[in-house]
Amino acid sequence: MTAPLPHRPPTQRERLKAIVGGSTGNLVEWYDWYAYAAFTLYFAPHFFPSEDRTAQLLSAAGIFAVGFLMRPIGAWAMGVYADRHGRKSGLTLSVALMCAGSLLIAVTPGYEVIGVGAPILLVIARLIQGLSIGGEYGASATYLSEMAGRDRRGFYSSFQYVTLISGQLAAICVLLVLQAVLSDQQLDDWGWRIPFLIGGGLAVVVFWLRRGLSETQSFKVARAEGAPRSGFIELITKHPKETLTVMLLTAGGTIAFYAYSIYMQKFLVNTSGLSRESASQINGITLFVFMMLQPIAGALSDRIGRKPLMIAFGVFGLLFTYPIFATLAETRDPVVAGLLVMAGLIIVTGYTSINAVVKAELFPAHIRALGVALPYALANTLFGGTAEFVALYFKQIGIEEAFYVYVTVMIGISLIVYIRMRDTRQHSLIRED
Repeated sequence: MTAPLPHRPPTQRERLKAIVGGSTGNLVEWYDWYAYAAFTLYFAPHFFPSEDRTAQLLSAAGIFAVGFLMRPIGAWAMGVYADRHGRKSGLTLSVALMCAGSLLIAVTPGYEVIGVGAPILLVIARLIQGLSIGGEYGASATYLSEMAGRDRRGFYSSFQYVTLISGQLAAICVLLVLQAVLSDQQLDDWGWRIPFLIGGGLAVVVFWLRRGLSETQSFKVARAEGAPRSGFIELITKHPKETLTVMLLTAGGTIAFYAYSIYMQKFLVNTSGLSRESASQINGITLFVFMMLQPIAGALSDRIGRKPLMIAFGVFGLLFTYPIFATLAETRDPVVAGLLVMAGLIIVTGYTSINAVVKAELFPAHIRALGVALPYALANTLFGGTAEFVALYFKQIGIEEAFYVYVTVMIGISLIVYIRMRDTRQHSLIRED
């Protein structure tokens, strides 16, 4: 067995440099992922010829969900890779794949040019991006959690969702800028390709930046001490309780997050009857405020623990999800709609701000990236990635309210887990502080 490395926690300067570097890449990854959702209203007619807008959106949402099918595979493959070869290596590989997927969407001709080949190439691009994002979450959540010290781990790891939201916000900002400088016809014809070209170019820059990141002390110690090799069998046989816990605590949080962020833009247009511009502005403003709340809630968890925040999300989500969506469906006032969406996102903050660190604190270093990534990706595939598709399906068959009930029930299931689990702040398996 290799002799253990002497323990030397990173300095504050090293922590900040690593967290900023890792977060920048996470932002670009999620920008590329969310650009698809932000521009669906414009590119859907090019890939899915139909006179029915809901049918077009349903087809595009189906491919959005298909991308999630690759997330568990990416989580497994790159989670193992990050555990065996380092968090930095996993982060570098994931951004390279995201670049390839974005550029493929940007250059794919429409249905009128290559027929069925257009949606097929779109599916391939989303599969590549799904593979990338599946590995990105585990590697970045693990990296940020391991680079943070014990007393500020909730605060630093909250930037995982800050950059995730920043990526979504960046996609919306690009949409708002393009809506301002291009006509609707130009956006419909070719302007929707611009954000994917931007994403591919930024991913190239981040690939170079990530190659210069420092490796975490947790990974170095685990490798030096000859810890067991990360793998699926090791995960499900040695850590079955933690794996199931991650899946169930994620289920309600991820479906609520996707309902209020990804799906909300379509809901405000397709159900509330607001304009595409108003829906985009509401989405952008509320997500910006939501993003600013993440470090505040993360820092709060360093003082009072992770469990109270998650329970607060579960209780308020259980009580107010249905009323918020039901009221949104009837309002035609953009200000009222914005306040309602903001209320929902404030509730979801109890989950989003700390979910990464909670998962990382459940697993030992040698299997942490896989343990964080795979069960999270499975829950996202089942609940987060299908949220928009399920919502649009219920609307199409005339029972849209069933979606509000569905989200509420899933939050309730997660609440049971939050109440029963130990507070990971007091029982963290991240030892290198």
